[in-house]
Amino acid sequence: MKTKCIVAGLLVCIGITAQAQDVKSEEPKGKAIVQMFGNFHTGFGEKNNDRGFELERSYLGYEYKLEKRLSVKGVMDIGKSSDVSDYQRIAYIKNAMVSWKTGNLTLNGGLISTTQFNFQEKFWGYRYIMKSFQDKYKFGSSADLGISAAYKFADWISADAIIVNGEGYKKIQKNDGLNYGLGVTLAPVKGLHIRLYGGLNESGEKGKKDITNIAAFMGYKHEKFTIGAEYNYMINASYKEDTDQSGYSVYATINLSKEAALYARFDDLYSKNDWNIAKDESATILGAQFKLGKYVKVAPNIRMNMPKADGAKDGYSAFVNCYFGI
Repeated sequence: MKTKCIVAGLLVCIGITAQAQDVKSEEPKGKAIVQMFGNFHTGFGEKNNDRGFELERSYLGYEYKLEKRLSVKGVMDIGKSSDVSDYQRIAYIKNAMVSWKTGNLTLNGGLISTTQFNFQEKFWGYRYIMKSFQDKYKFGSSADLGISAAYKFADWISADAIIVNGEGYKKIQKNDGLNYGLGVTLAPVKGLHIRLYGGLNESGEKGKKDITNIAAFMGYKHEKFTIGAEYNYMINASYKEDTDQSGYSVYATINLSKEAALYARFDDLYSKNDWNIAKDESATILGAQFKLGKYVKVAPNIRMNMPKADGAKDGYSAFVNCYFGI
């Protein structure tokens, strides 16, 4: 009897210890988010007077994992105004969101990252150097207020859905319309990725048209190189009828080593019946990236912009982009 009591006591102690370890493993933990994008640039020819040092953007925030399934994240975006006459830096709340993950299901709510071009941006991999095509040419916003859900059906297929205000993270909700999006991501073979996305952004105002976004992407990733291509089509840009825009972007990276890589990209933007000919262009970038330790990247590059408007001259510039992030 005494022996049984001792054994029972030991089992209880072991159980309490195991539970304590489980509780300890689920203790809340967090990490700081600090990212800074900067550059030195100089133009040539028509852009000869465009030169200087620039701090393009800073992200400051914190991500906190409450337990296995639940996490919260808040991020401030400190950048510049889209108004060319405004030289003051402006701070926005980029993310203020809650995420819940269980099994193959992930739910997000709050001021969340949108899914319209998030996959392409990560595949491009050089956001601190240049925005991805849809972000650069204003086909949509990278964050907005709403909810999203993603589900992984198998290793080769997943789907996501999102409902947000449709006015981005820099503006408060003004119109009654919402932005709906649905995406499917396929990985039929190792390294190959296919992404299809469709979205409807309601105007919410009488006399204005809904915006429709359609995007297709295909890319292949290998330890030595990556190559990707995307096509994007936007119907009724700025909620105006017959103001369609379309374009494609092709990009590639060659990994020379763990610390060095070469990259190139070509963009081509069109507008229906040349309604936006003043901003339609082809653009290319060619450069290299060097990792200076764990937190710093330096990327010298050459850029060329080729406007499609009659009489507009091509622009050439050289950049040295820098990234710091933890």
